[in-house]
Amino acid sequence: MILELANKKSVKNILEKKGFAFKKSLGQNFLVDSTVAPKMAECSADKNTGVLEIGPGAGVLTRELSRRAKKVVAIELDESLRPILRDTLKDCENAEVIFGDVLKTDLKAVFRERFSGCERITVCANLPYYITSPVIMKLLESELPIERVTVMVQKEAADRICAKVGSRAAGAVTAAINYYAQAEPLFFVPKNSFLPEPKVDSEVINLKIRTMPPVEVADREFFFRIVNACFMLRRKTAVNSISNAMNIDKKTVKQVLSELGINETARGETFDMKTLAAISGELKKCLQKR
Repeated sequence: MILELANKKSVKNILEKKGFAFKKSLGQNFLVDSTVAPKMAECSADKNTGVLEIGPGAGVLTRELSRRAKKVVAIELDESLRPILRDTLKDCENAEVIFGDVLKTDLKAVFRERFSGCERITVCANLPYYITSPVIMKLLESELPIERVTVMVQKEAADRICAKVGSRAAGAVTAAINYYAQAEPLFFVPKNSFLPEPKVDSEVINLKIRTMPPVEVADREFFFRIVNACFMLRRKTAVNSISNAMNIDKKTVKQVLSELGINETARGETFDMKTLAAISGELKKCLQKR
């Protein structure tokens, strides 16, 4: 008899039976809401899709993905979940679990070896809050053949990721993600949807991978350094932020901003993608002339 996973009592029972203990260091909060996992799965999979799941936990979302997708590959860091996932996924023939650190995993090799025959590939994940940005950026920067990323993150993180670049709610991660994908909020997830229950609510967001970046930059690495510099000291002017973070004299930064028609008292957090790209390009040219 297969366990009904999307139920707190059932999940708690199987975890206790296997002697599993939640690890705060891994930010473990397992999804156990019977309405959330199906909705996330519907956004990520169909019979022709391969899905990479990150952090399957007890396998609640994994099972829902397995029912809809052609192939599901889940990456789990915690080896102590091996006997649990062996039981909860034993009837999911199209799902497999790789135990390892997603930040150290060769994802291109995983895609090449595990998703042959799939028309499209997506990513679906309930990410621990402390690794949200590193994981998302690895997925986006690795140039993987993925169509979209459906991910559950802390509500505050979702608001920042989906904010308009240049708005007060935006941050460096907003601009970085916007370069690679179009972010949109999908639905709210209350904290009582998890075991154990976290202190904050969550939200599921969708990242639709762009075929082309929204702005053209000659040096992508330098562009992202400028983005980080502009948001590093939010209460400081862009001149001070860029000068301090990039170790560039203020006179040079002021010159570039002036040539672009930007007031030297402007703050970096107010810049949109076009402005950030322009500053990056002109400042790079200026430094190369030295």
